[in-house]
Amino acid sequence: MATRKNTQTPARHAADSHDLIRVHGARVNNLKDVSIEIPKRRLTVFTGVSGSGKSSLVFDTIAAESQRLINETYSAFVQGFMPTLARPEVDVLDGLTTAIIVDQQRMGGDPRSTVGTATDANAMLRILFSRLGKPYIGSPKAFSFNVASISGAGAVTVERGGQTVKERRSFSITGGMCPRCEGRGSVTDLDLTQLYDDSKSLNDGALTVPGYKPGGWSYRLYSESGLYDADKPIRKYTKRELHDFLHREPVRMKIAGINMTYEGLVPRIQKSMLAKDRESMQPHIREFVDRAVTFTTCPDCDGTRLTEAARSSKIRKVSIADACAMQISDLAAWVDSLDEPSVAPLLATLHHTLESFVEIGLGYLSLDRPAGTLSGGEAQRVKMIRHLGSSLTDTTYVFDEPTTGLHPHDIQRMNGLLMRLRDKGNTVLVVEHKPETIAIADHVVDLGPGAGTAGGTVCFEGTVDGLRKGGTITGRHFDDRAALKGTVRKPTGVLPIRGAATHNLRDVDVDIPLGVLTVITGVAGSGKSSLIHGSIPAGEGVVSIDQAAIRGSRRSNPATYTGLLDPIRKAFAKAHGVKPALFSANSEGACPTCNGAGVVYTDLAMMAGVATTCEDCEGKRFQASVLDYHLGGRDISEVLAMPVTEALEFFGAGEAATPAAHRILDRLADVGLGYVSLGQPLTTLSGGERQRLKLATHMSDKGGVYVLDEPTTGLHLADVEQLLGLLDRLVDSGKSVIVIEHHQAVMAHADWIVDLGPGAGHDGGRIVFEGTPADLVAARSTLTGEHLAAYVGG
Repeated sequence: MATRKNTQTPARHAADSHDLIRVHGARVNNLKDVSIEIPKRRLTVFTGVSGSGKSSLVFDTIAAESQRLINETYSAFVQGFMPTLARPEVDVLDGLTTAIIVDQQRMGGDPRSTVGTATDANAMLRILFSRLGKPYIGSPKAFSFNVASISGAGAVTVERGGQTVKERRSFSITGGMCPRCEGRGSVTDLDLTQLYDDSKSLNDGALTVPGYKPGGWSYRLYSESGLYDADKPIRKYTKRELHDFLHREPVRMKIAGINMTYEGLVPRIQKSMLAKDRESMQPHIREFVDRAVTFTTCPDCDGTRLTEAARSSKIRKVSIADACAMQISDLAAWVDSLDEPSVAPLLATLHHTLESFVEIGLGYLSLDRPAGTLSGGEAQRVKMIRHLGSSLTDTTYVFDEPTTGLHPHDIQRMNGLLMRLRDKGNTVLVVEHKPETIAIADHVVDLGPGAGTAGGTVCFEGTVDGLRKGGTITGRHFDDRAALKGTVRKPTGVLPIRGAATHNLRDVDVDIPLGVLTVITGVAGSGKSSLIHGSIPAGEGVVSIDQAAIRGSRRSNPATYTGLLDPIRKAFAKAHGVKPALFSANSEGACPTCNGAGVVYTDLAMMAGVATTCEDCEGKRFQASVLDYHLGGRDISEVLAMPVTEALEFFGAGEAATPAAHRILDRLADVGLGYVSLGQPLTTLSGGERQRLKLATHMSDKGGVYVLDEPTTGLHLADVEQLLGLLDRLVDSGKSVIVIEHHQAVMAHADWIVDLGPGAGHDGGRIVFEGTPADLVAARSTLTGEHLAAYVGG
């Protein structure tokens, strides 16, 4: 049968023409009418200085609209239970696909949340032990520290065949939760010596709890209860009297002629003080709680969170508690060694999940590691685990600086994972500063040219080679390489650390030089944070600036967070002879219509709520009468709208000169936040900006040793230079600066390097190098040495 070749190319199918995500007229936060086209099924990297609008474009516009549109496909009933999202300010968003956001939000700090529970690895292990564990103790619930054992029995009434029949029913659930610590692994004890002085009697003022003053009702409840002699020293109480004083159950009784509820001192303090969130306590109460409460490992379960029965069921002499405590790379090898055809698919899936941890550079973690203790970079990579083996294609993956907290050695691995996701047919959007990751992009979008109001426009779109020649800030700094310092500072002393054994450290002895810039480095999981945070407690003379998130509502702003608003309010009040509270939008000066929020929120049930600018104060947040008071020709709302650089000039000289405000503004400008306005809500600041805001706040602390944990997080290549200048100024002013860092520019700039390793987890925890950066480059004896040598061209 003859066949005739079709010489015409077949017409393109209409469905194949949608290969771009089109954004037109985006105006979220500082974006200035941005219009771009992003290719689908490609790796697109968004760059630009911190605060230039990258997150506003990628997360708050593209990803937010994708999620909102998906939520709208559910029924109104279901939408009522979901977070309501407002439509981003954008004219056209076309060609969107389902967005999966992998951000750096810290994982929940719930004490029962662990790496295993966050990734489904624990769920699979529980099924495995319920099938293969000897002796058999029950269903997978019997191995869960989130399920308590409960049982009950009683009579139930059932309608059957027109008759009412009573039947006896009983039920029981076997859970794995340790009853003593309720699955938390640690128990809290009150240090009784902090509650009272046992050498005194109650009438002599024995109680030392804040708020329990002799003569007050809280005090009289005990001194006049009549249950024990108030003139007898507490140490001479009988067992019965001591129990009544400390642990008596609540009971109604007449005290000093008034009906009151008496209860022991310990449960009363637990209910009134310990039930509150530590952050919301008044400072003197928080200080007391920190002194009086001790956290100890649960003696019943030895910190494993599980019942004795759950720990007794074993597979090849390994219990589920032992499995969760293993390093994940070792656990993967153990699972691989199990040969059980009855659960073969489960073993294969579990092994794949554990191998994903190793592949992503988290093989050094254990499944029982509390999720709240992971760094931002680790949390982001843990969230990636569930997406690595996913069969989904044609989705949009959105990453927020996936190389945060990664050693240069691990960045190559991360790049491979991003390319694998793309090669499966997905659109990968990455917000990133590291040149190693920008280099693998198929398409680059550079935002800027500056930060804040000076940013928000697209400066460049195209290939990496085009970016290099493009002349933007990112292009100019793309191939920047910090050179090794010609001379290094001489230490003024040493801080000795002896026998450090926190987490994976192996009895480490090291002398940290003082009076110089010391950089602690090593692959992720090698023990850097354990060494510094575990051995140098933040306290007398030590200022520790970690990566913990800044707490703050939409009413918080740089002025309130740094304490800058206090001197400003006082300056206004002094100039006009009125109360400082008038100049606070959270106090007496607040606009009564919007309560000082500047906007009025309208709740539209399951639809997204609408925020409209308050008509009375026009978004200024203050009463009209307050805005009549001026300082240096400006009212308080105009002062809060100023960027830091303008405010620095304003409070530096003339009628408005306020030295206290000028000092704080000086520090904000020092850390590169000159473009941020004083009243900008903290919730709109980028991650890098918040980190620097925290740094500025702590720079005034009286301390000789500064400990910084990865201060280059979220910083653009151009900003790193400014940070190095700031670190130099700190050292030159007589401070000792210790930096935990992976960025080669910071390593090259150091006076002294301590390198941990050689690997992560139990393969790390040792000092593999101590010396100057030049010696490290010359020796090339460690992974860090090799990467630093390649970086400086040594």
